[in-house]
Amino acid sequence: MMTTQDILNSIGQFSDFDYELFERHSAKRILNKNEVLINEGEVCKCFYFILSGSLFQFQTCDTDEVIIDLHLQNEWMFNQQSLTEQMPSNTTIKAFSKSEVVELSLLSFHCLCSKSQSFLQFGKILNQSKNRTFIFDNSLKPKEKYSYINKSKPQLAKIFPIKMIASYLKISPETLSRVRANF
Repeated sequence: MMTTQDILNSIGQFSDFDYELFERHSAKRILNKNEVLINEGEVCKCFYFILSGSLFQFQTCDTDEVIIDLHLQNEWMFNQQSLTEQMPSNTTIKAFSKSEVVELSLLSFHCLCSKSQSFLQFGKILNQSKNRTFIFDNSLKPKEKYSYINKSKPQLAKIFPIKMIASYLKISPETLSRVRANF
């Protein structure tokens, strides 16, 4: 099980005082499979660190769920645009499996920053969308997209079904199956 030290050390260097502050201002939360963390249209007001399980972000188009992001254990998760601009989320975040997260509200985060400048290191996680941006800004071919996510998140293919990964990569499930067969 990840400790507070492990969670914060994934971002940078923190003191014992910082660990204690974080523990006082954050909370653990259990989500059941298919439980919604944030609905489309709600403002994202928290950072989440996934202790166990997996979650996904999607937009609803007609009756389809278009996958925007897939999240795994030991990573930070939030709706970036909604959190940073405090505007309604354009995605829903839902638990793919039973999950446990550490929740840090934006209000608590501001309080932490006022008590210790170490928490300004959270700026690093605010740039987490760079992986997703890389995939789509570089016009990668399906094989290159799959190779990239295999390097950046090797557990993805073991946890999420082909249909969800294909939606995330913006390719058809059939194309992804062919890519995986030749991989």
